[in-house]
Amino acid sequence: MVQLGIEQALANYPQLTILDTIDDGYLAVEAALQQKPDLVLMDIGLPGIDGIETTQRIKEKLPETKVVMLTSHTAETEVLAAFSSGAEAYCIKGGSIDGLLSAIATVGQGGVYLDAKIAHIALNSFQATAQKNAKLTPAEAINSDLSERESEVLALLVEGLSNPEIAARLFISPNTVKAHMRGLMTKLVANDRVQVAVKALRAGLV
Repeated sequence: MVQLGIEQALANYPQLTILDTIDDGYLAVEAALQQKPDLVLMDIGLPGIDGIETTQRIKEKLPETKVVMLTSHTAETEVLAAFSSGAEAYCIKGGSIDGLLSAIATVGQGGVYLDAKIAHIALNSFQATAQKNAKLTPAEAINSDLSERESEVLALLVEGLSNPEIAARLFISPNTVKAHMRGLMTKLVANDRVQVAVKALRAGLV
């Protein structure tokens, strides 16, 4: 019913073309890889794999494809996880079509869109991080911002292990390792895994 409602609403805008509608995470990844859409409207609550992991898998293969989360989920962990997975926008179901169109237009122009109903979640998270990091040295700030798994991946990277080797050592998938590597590159402001290792060593993180 939600899919049908969205299709009918967006059909009034000829500049938008709906390629497909999918109700399963695994199938959504397959469809995206085949059709290479400019933008995907994604829900979190999907069968198969959830929308956060689905987004991560799509962005890994199609980094230029924009993802707009359109969901009823408003928990802080889900909002932050959605953006960490690569989504460019987060919209709450039940809002006006104008809000969704604004999100689509914003991400289409390279921006980020956050529904006003959950904007405080991101703001609180940013403020908490800023206050914590203000009391730390640069190296301590970076280290405190790394998750436990990111720290483990970083240590093995510095040891010289490849992504498949890191995956085997930590009993996680290579795709998950790649996702953590992207997070490390973002947090260490690095362009590739070599820069991640160099900056980590210089900062004394490992």
